[in-house]
Amino acid sequence: MSDNLNYPFTERDLILGDSSGKAKLVWYIDYKDPRVRRTRQLMLDVAERICRNQDAVIAVRPISQDDALAANALTAAARQGYMEPMHRALVLHDGEFNERELTRIATDLKIDLQQFQADLYSEDTEAFLEELRKQATELGDKAPGLFIDDCYYDGVWDEESVIEAVEKPLGHRIRSASTDFFHWAASAGLVLIAATIAALIFVNIGFHETYELLRETLVGFVFGDIVFKLPVEQWVNDGLMAIFFLLVGIEIKREIVDGELSTLQLALLPIIGAIGGMIVPAGIYVLLNVGHESISGWGVPMATDIAFTLGLIALLGKRVPTSLIVFLSALAIADDLGVILVIGAFYGHGFHVTPLVWGLAVLVMMVGLNVFKVYAQMPYLILGAILWFLVHESGLHATLAGVLTAMVIPSRKSGNLRGIAAHAMNVFESEIESSDEATPTIGSHGLARLQVAVDRLRGPGYHLQHAIESWCNFLILPLFAFFNMGVVVVGVSFALNSPESLGVIAGLVIGKPLGIVLFCWLAMKLGIANLPSGVTWTQMVGAGCLAGVGFTMSIFVATSAFEGGQLQSVKLSILIASTLSACIGMVILYKSTDRS
Repeated sequence: MSDNLNYPFTERDLILGDSSGKAKLVWYIDYKDPRVRRTRQLMLDVAERICRNQDAVIAVRPISQDDALAANALTAAARQGYMEPMHRALVLHDGEFNERELTRIATDLKIDLQQFQADLYSEDTEAFLEELRKQATELGDKAPGLFIDDCYYDGVWDEESVIEAVEKPLGHRIRSASTDFFHWAASAGLVLIAATIAALIFVNIGFHETYELLRETLVGFVFGDIVFKLPVEQWVNDGLMAIFFLLVGIEIKREIVDGELSTLQLALLPIIGAIGGMIVPAGIYVLLNVGHESISGWGVPMATDIAFTLGLIALLGKRVPTSLIVFLSALAIADDLGVILVIGAFYGHGFHVTPLVWGLAVLVMMVGLNVFKVYAQMPYLILGAILWFLVHESGLHATLAGVLTAMVIPSRKSGNLRGIAAHAMNVFESEIESSDEATPTIGSHGLARLQVAVDRLRGPGYHLQHAIESWCNFLILPLFAFFNMGVVVVGVSFALNSPESLGVIAGLVIGKPLGIVLFCWLAMKLGIANLPSGVTWTQMVGAGCLAGVGFTMSIFVATSAFEGGQLQSVKLSILIASTLSACIGMVILYKSTDRS
C-alpha cells in the first residue's frame, strides 16, 4: 500500500459496520464499473467479515458516473438508515439503474418511498455526490478503489490479502514499511550516506587497522592449478560494481532504444549538457594540476551520481518542473555513459592481449545469441561472468564487462497487453473450470503459463533490471561506499590545498554547473536545441549544481587514479565537493520555484 489519501472520514460519510472499528477503510465505488463488478462478491465478503469482527469501519463513497442514480439511491437510503442493505443490493444488481428499478429495490427493502424519492433528487444529495466525484477525479486511476488507513490499497484482490492489509500483522507492517522506503526516490541516497558515515565512524574510533585488514583480506577460489584471489575491496570495486554497471548499461540502453535519449530532439540538449559537464570540470582539474603526477585524476570531477542527484531533486517534490527532472535524468544517463568510456579507455591497469582476444570471442558469442533472438537471461549472465574474468585478466577495467553484457542483452517491443490479458484470462478460466473446490487454486502448469505471460509484458532487460536494482541500490552501492570511504580524519592533516584536491572540489562545485549551463546556452544561441518547457535558467543552474554530486562514480574513478594518502585526500575532497554541490543546488531550486 502507498499514496496518502487526502480525504479522511467526515460526519457525512456513509458507514458500514461499527464506527469503533480498529482500521478505517474508504471505499470509492462506481456500481457500474467493470472492476467493481468483477470483485463485488469478494468485497461484500470482506466487508461482512471485518465489520463483524470490528476489525474495521468502512466509509462507502459512491461515485457512479454512467448511472448516477445508483449513487443517489444509496445516499437517499442512508437518510432512512437503510444504507447497508441498499449498498448490498446495488453491488449485486445486474442490469441498468433506472428510477423504476431503484424504486423496486427500495420497496423490497421496505423503505419509505415518498421520502426516498424526495431525497433521490434533492439538492443536498447532488451537492454531496458532486463533492465525492471531485475527490475521485483528483485521485485519478485510484478511484474506484479501496483505501486502508489513509493509504491506497494496491495489493491483490484476494480475500485473505485484503484482510491481512486490514489487520496488519507484524510481518505485513515490516513488508509495507520496507516497500514504501525502497520506493521512495531518496532512499538509495540516504542508505549511501549512512554507509559513508558508518565507514567514517568505524575508522575514526580506533578500528582503522581492522578496517584495512578486512579490505585487504584475500577471497577467491582454487581449481586445480588455477588460483584466483582478490582482496575484498577489489571484489567490491571490480566484482560487485560490475553488477552495478550492468544495471547502468541496461538503463542507458533502454533510454537510447525507447526513452529520453531515443530521438535526436529529445537527446540533444541533455547530451550537450553532459558533454559540457564533463569537459569543463576535467579542464579545470587539468589547469590546476599541470606539471604534477596528480594530473592522471582528471576523470574524477567528470562524474555525476545519478542515484544521489535524482534522490535530492525528488525531495523538492512539486517545486521542480517535471521537464527539469526529465532533462536531469537524461543528462545523468549520458554522463554515466561518458564516464564509463573514460574508465574503460584510461583507467585500466596494464594490458594483456590473450585474455582480451578470448574476451572478444565470448562477446561475439553473446552477440550471436542476440541475433538469434535468445531471450533467456541465464546464457548472457553466465557468459557475462566469463567475460568479466577475461576483461579483468586483460588489464582493462573489469566493470566494462557489466556494460558490454547489458548492451548485448536483446531488446524487443513490449507485448500486446490485450492479447496477454486474454491469454491470462484463459488460464484462469481453465483452472477454475477444472477445479471442484469451492475456492479453487491454480496448478503448477497454470502458474508456468502465467509466468510466460508476465515475462512477455516487457523485454528481458527490464526483468533483469527489476531483479538487481534493489540489490544494487541497497547492498552493492552501500558496500562500495563503506569499503571506500573509511578515511581517517581524526588527528590527521589532509592536503586539501593540494592540486588534486583543489581540482576535484573546483571541478565538481564550479565546473559542473558552469559546463552544463554554458554548453546548453550555446546550443540554444546556435539554434541547436531549446530549453525544456517551464524551466528557467536559474533552475538550470540549480540542476547543474546537483549534477556536481559525483560521489559514487567519482570515488570509483579516484580508486583507479590514486593510492595511499593522495587517495584519502581525494576521497575527502569528493565528499566535501558533493556536499557543497548538493546544498547549493537544493537552495537554488528551492528558492527559484514557487509551490505548485
